[in-house]
Amino acid sequence: MAVLEEFGADALRFTVIAYRDTMKRHASYINRMNVYPVPDGDTGTNMARTLDAVVTELEGASDGLDTTCEAISHGSLMGARGNSGVILSQILRGLSATLRTAKTTGASRVAEALKAASIAAYEAVLKPIEGTILTVVRETAEAATKAANDGATLAAMLRVARAAGRKALDNTPELLPVLKDAGVVDAGGAGFLLFIDSALHIVDGEPLPEPVYDDGPTAEQLEKVALRTQSDGSVDVSELRYEVMFLLDLDDTKLRKFKTSWGEIGDSIVVVGGDGLYNCHIHTNDIGAAVEAPITIGGKPSRIRVTDLFEEMAEEHQQREASLVAPTVGDQMPRAPRAGSNQSALPPVTCAVVAVASGDGLAELFGQMGVHGVVIGGQTMNPSTQELLDAVEHMNATQVVILPNNNNIIPVANKIDELTKKDVRVVPTCSMPEALAALVAYDPEASAERNGSQMSLAASSVATGEVTQAVRDTNSDAGPVKAGDFIGLVRGDGVVAVATTLEIVCHDLLAKLITPGRELLTIISGEGSKSQSTEALVNYVTERYPGITCEVHVGGQPLYPYLFGVE
Repeated sequence: MAVLEEFGADALRFTVIAYRDTMKRHASYINRMNVYPVPDGDTGTNMARTLDAVVTELEGASDGLDTTCEAISHGSLMGARGNSGVILSQILRGLSATLRTAKTTGASRVAEALKAASIAAYEAVLKPIEGTILTVVRETAEAATKAANDGATLAAMLRVARAAGRKALDNTPELLPVLKDAGVVDAGGAGFLLFIDSALHIVDGEPLPEPVYDDGPTAEQLEKVALRTQSDGSVDVSELRYEVMFLLDLDDTKLRKFKTSWGEIGDSIVVVGGDGLYNCHIHTNDIGAAVEAPITIGGKPSRIRVTDLFEEMAEEHQQREASLVAPTVGDQMPRAPRAGSNQSALPPVTCAVVAVASGDGLAELFGQMGVHGVVIGGQTMNPSTQELLDAVEHMNATQVVILPNNNNIIPVANKIDELTKKDVRVVPTCSMPEALAALVAYDPEASAERNGSQMSLAASSVATGEVTQAVRDTNSDAGPVKAGDFIGLVRGDGVVAVATTLEIVCHDLLAKLITPGRELLTIISGEGSKSQSTEALVNYVTERYPGITCEVHVGGQPLYPYLFGVE
């Protein structure tokens, strides 16, 4: 193929598509640079999903440079995911804004666009930190500018820029000690360099890099990271549990005030956009304050997403695009009509229930207990405001109770009442067992107010636990964790049990949950459990805790072989 001297609309479009495809192939490796005990789907997955949104926008745009740049800018703003995705969005927006008005798109103009991308990225971050993607983009742009000024061709300039970017990436552990302790380079910077690789593939036919496979940081390196975090007097970014993201309608003059208020409650703050519309990202321990901050100054957040960073799971993000299901009593659970279809398909009641569930078995069980609408979601598969609103509007009732069944989903559920004419109450359930307890108290002919009160009281009586499997070595309050170990989690306490077998971790977790005065154990089996192991577990509980009655349900939830609820 001929070497390109101009980076026009087609080259830009094909580069972004190649970048998306390459990022998807490398996402697993980039994700492994993170340090949580379960797959967190952070940098690589979020950058890939951001690029998915950009490519989707490109598919509907005409071929001109102006419309191509507009599609990249808008698609990245609206589709940005996570801290890395929002920063990538700003990089792409800065790049496309410069190329959009270009009369020529040779080496000099592309170098100028890379410089604009770097400036835009720094401006988006409230507290820029060197040793991150920001450093890699800046040094890449600086080298590109120098090469272009020296008369380099487009391909030669990109090679110089890539070499400088790789050197900057290799140096990130020297600038950011937490990277050095973990034995990794900055994941976002590694992801950005795939853009330069993709550009060279389109401009000069260079092969795209193959993914790297390794096991990530060792246990000893992770221990160093933990010790560094503990010895610091301030709150480390790694101690901020929740990632909050939303689109925000806000008067541009109030942007600085909004950023300042966020600076007081969190970190990893990135706000991109303009002309009254912004994509906002923060890591915080105070979800409510993060959502309320812009509202107090006249802003209107939408598409709110909250992710528990300690429990985020990469393979589950693909299930995020879940559809609305309305289960019915019986052996089969048919697909419900989509939101907006004829409500008469559902029985009229005074008060309906919409619940979030993460497995087909749970969805069917909810239907048998009177739930009229199920939105598929849960741990890290947090449904959007729009998905919950569609479910509520679909109900054949003017009053609706929502069971979010996950702490991350509660803030989004709480917004629904403002967006509908229906009377909506949220029962703040944080788990599926809590929802089952709440449904025992549900009365379809009572008001939403009464149901909300009675169901909340019933849910609060349940102690819940979860069993999953670690994918990397780390440390926990319950002791060292090796990849492949089973871990037992209690909401609010984190990891409370670690074992090499599913059986032992279940026994240890139940010892934490079954306290004096408890009478009923609800066991919800998921993927990874077997009927024989469930039967053995029931026999163990019956023998070990003679005062406890066991109730077993097949939930089908992914990645969590067992969910427990004790009343």
